[in-house]
Amino acid sequence: MSSAAENLPPGVLRKVVKEIGGLLKEPPEDVKVLPLEERVTEIEAVITGPAGTPFAGGEFRMKLVLGKDFPAAPPKGYFTTKIFHPNVSAAGEICVNTLKKDWNAEMGIRHLLLTIKCLLIDPNPASALNEEAGKLILEDYAEYGRRAEMMTRIHAMKSVKDSDDKKDTAAASGGSSATSTSKSSADKKKSDRKKNLKRL
Repeated sequence: MSSAAENLPPGVLRKVVKEIGGLLKEPPEDVKVLPLEERVTEIEAVITGPAGTPFAGGEFRMKLVLGKDFPAAPPKGYFTTKIFHPNVSAAGEICVNTLKKDWNAEMGIRHLLLTIKCLLIDPNPASALNEEAGKLILEDYAEYGRRAEMMTRIHAMKSVKDSDDKKDTAAASGGSSATSTSKSSADKKKSDRKKNLKRL
């Protein structure tokens, strides 16, 4: 993938670097673009799960990989954080029309990131990469929401991971107060998640 940068015209590379600089200064709502590393053609971002969805409160890391034909050809999009979503494959590949037939060379990185964020709000089971999630969303939305929320809790919620770390630390040191505090905090979060699901 690093060879793609060598094949991209210098003007395209400059445009990408400039746009990422703008996104770092003024990020879209609930989207945090990470500074470019060695590979200019791999743009990484973290999308915060939108409120009122099974992904609420999660932090989903994803990346856009620019091929040698960019911007004539769309980049490929991947979630690197596990997510239960009809338009995301088990390997993390994202299926959205903007990255395929609706691609336009004039579209910027900001537009792509917002489109992917919108996919978390409005999934499209008609073009499912995850057939199980696509079927559930059509036949049993409550179960789909439960599964998606569980995956979010396990893989994308930093607060839950931090809570688990605190529990481990408390257990190792024999502290019971930290454990009970973590438990009551986890119970509150569980109650909040149930309220969000009822609103769906």
